[in-house]
Amino acid sequence: MKLKRQKHAKKNMGFYKHNFHFLEPFQVLLDGTFCQAALRNKIQIREQLPGYLGGATQLCTTRCVLKELESLGKALYGAKLIAQRFQLRSCSHHKDPVGGSACLLSMIEEGNPHHFFIATQDQELANKVKKKAGVPLLFIIQNTMVLDKPSPKSLAFVQKLQMNELVPEHQKQSIVQLKEKEGLAKQEGEKRRKRKRAGGPNPLSCLKKKKKTQEGQEPSAEKKKRRKRKRIRVKAEAVQSVQKSEEE
Repeated sequence: MKLKRQKHAKKNMGFYKHNFHFLEPFQVLLDGTFCQAALRNKIQIREQLPGYLGGATQLCTTRCVLKELESLGKALYGAKLIAQRFQLRSCSHHKDPVGGSACLLSMIEEGNPHHFFIATQDQELANKVKKKAGVPLLFIIQNTMVLDKPSPKSLAFVQKLQMNELVPEHQKQSIVQLKEKEGLAKQEGEKRRKRKRAGGPNPLSCLKKKKKTQEGQEPSAEKKKRRKRKRIRVKAEAVQSVQKSEEE
């Protein structure tokens, strides 16, 4: 069972590495529900997760998650102690903290540019994460951590990429920046402006054929005149010769 689970994890990690460029160390954002489940099932997250994902990991959380755990009191005191050991990732809720789920969702907006994993036991949050392409989801089942299979949204995104119908937003920005750096964007604009419009026929080609036919007819008419003169001359000479012979 353990080998089968490890095999599935390796396959899913390969999908995210190949299609969404996830690299080590893998950044895992955890909420209070995941920490509480790990505590209850005696799972050592820091020790076990790197082996399961097949690479170095960075366990992270946010101030909003810690604030939420503090507000829940003694019931989640152990989960709060676990979460406090993780690295803090800055969110946009410095002055007005929000719930842990809302905060984690805000961290994966705009295509998950920081390549975060989301680790949660909150089913509502998990469903929202599945609606975003390229966000791996971790949860705990039967005393073990599980990396969920790629969501239909992620699979559809990859399929569009393979059909060259879609380019990730961060790739679009990098392409534009490279073009600006090399000066290609200006050159392309100039080329578009310099394109020639389709015009009519060349005026120099008009009436040439008529001139040629006239020029070609002139020598033939002269030849006809010469032949006619020659015939008249021959006839005249023939008549003269007949008259001479009669006189003799």
